[in-house]
Amino acid sequence: MPFDKNIMNEIQTRLQVLNQRIQNLKMEPSSITLIAVSKFQAFEKIQIAFDLGIVHFGENYLQEALLKIQQAREKNLKITWHFIGRIQSNKTRAIAENFAWAHTIDRLKISERLNHQRPKHLPPLNVCVEINLGNEENKSGTNAQNALPLCLEILKLPHLCLRGLMAIPPASQNPNEQHFYANKMFHLFHNVRNQLPDNAKNNFNVLSMGMSDDLEAALLEGATHIRIGSALFGARPLK
Repeated sequence: MPFDKNIMNEIQTRLQVLNQRIQNLKMEPSSITLIAVSKFQAFEKIQIAFDLGIVHFGENYLQEALLKIQQAREKNLKITWHFIGRIQSNKTRAIAENFAWAHTIDRLKISERLNHQRPKHLPPLNVCVEINLGNEENKSGTNAQNALPLCLEILKLPHLCLRGLMAIPPASQNPNEQHFYANKMFHLFHNVRNQLPDNAKNNFNVLSMGMSDDLEAALLEGATHIRIGSALFGARPLK
C-alpha cells in the first residue's frame, strides 16, 4: 500500500528543518543521535521516517510499542527501539525481551529485573539512569545525589550495559532556564563518569536530553541523544 504523499512530504520537510536547526548550532546532524518519539503515531509514519534514514525510535507505552515492534519485524525494518516511558515492575520482562535501550532506569529493583529477564542470546540491554532534575513529583527519575550509587550497582549486572544519563528537565520556554538545567545535567554526567571504574567509562558516553522545544539548549550543553516527537511527526494525535 503506497504512503500518503502529503504525510511523506510533511515528515521529510520537518526532518530537513530539524537538521537545519542542528546545523545552525555549527553541528553536524550525523554527530547527534535523533530518537524519533513515535508514541500514538501510526506505523505508516514510522516507516516513512525509517525510509528517510531514521533508525532510532522511542516509545513510552509498552503495549502500543509491542505492536509496532512486531509490525517492524514483519516488514524486516532494522529499527533500534528505545523504551523512554516509566518502567513498572510488571513491564520489565517485555522491555528486556524486545528493546535495545531503556532510558528510564530510576531504581535498582528495576535494573535487577531487566538484567535477570534479558534473554541470554541478546546483547546486554543498553540503559541510562533517569535523573529528575527539578525533583518534580509528577515525573519519574532518581535524584542527582543517587545517580552515582545507582550507576555503580548497575555495573554489577552482566546483562545490562550502563550507557549514560537521561533527563526531562522542567518544562520552560525560557532559553536561560533551558540552559540552566541542561548545563546542570552536563556537569552531573561528567561528575558521575569521572567516578566510574576505568573499564566502564568508554561505554558511559550518552547524555540523553533535549526535545522538540529545547533541543538547541540541550545540544549546546552537551547532549548526545535528543528525543524528538512533534517537530518530526507533527502534533501528536489523541491516544
